[in-house]
Amino acid sequence: MNRKIILGSASPRRRELLRQIGVDFEVRVSDKEEHYHSVMPDEIVKELALMKAENVADELAGETGNIKDTVVLGADTVVVLDEKILGKPEDEKDAFRMIQQLQGREHKVYTGVAVLDFDSESSRHTVNHAVETKVYVHEMTEEEIQRYLAAGDYKDKAGSYGIQGSFAPYIDRIDGDYYNVVGLPVSYVYRTFRELGVVF
Repeated sequence: MNRKIILGSASPRRRELLRQIGVDFEVRVSDKEEHYHSVMPDEIVKELALMKAENVADELAGETGNIKDTVVLGADTVVVLDEKILGKPEDEKDAFRMIQQLQGREHKVYTGVAVLDFDSESSRHTVNHAVETKVYVHEMTEEEIQRYLAAGDYKDKAGSYGIQGSFAPYIDRIDGDYYNVVGLPVSYVYRTFRELGVVF
């Protein structure tokens, strides 16, 4: 059955990835604050993804009185090194510190995906999952780090890098889903939609 698909994320990369697999969707982002209680990174991204989707769903329900034949997709991505989350850098100095920590090592990227599927009776089915990808970064000289930072691609990115940008030459290899590192494991999302009978 055709359902309206709502992406509850402002990320341009997630929008691009959904379009890439042919999904027809609308973007709706909630401004409600998100506070998590989980401790482990994979549980944190699941909790945040679910919160984002539920906040959007609650706003839609408040406007229309109910939600019918609608799928709301929420996602959250974190970069993790030594079980510690590396957020977005405050400035170039902070970005240098992060990249220096990542170079020559393996780290993990987790994306939490939450899918809220509302049927014709407004009953909700929830799928909430985290996808993990291991990323291996080449050893980098201080000059290489400075050159990368000068390009400005570190701004507004978890862990101070985007795998699809100017940091690409420093990625040795990955173990897992490449698109998960970009911000959305589209293969998982596609299979979840298919299992739910979502047509797009």
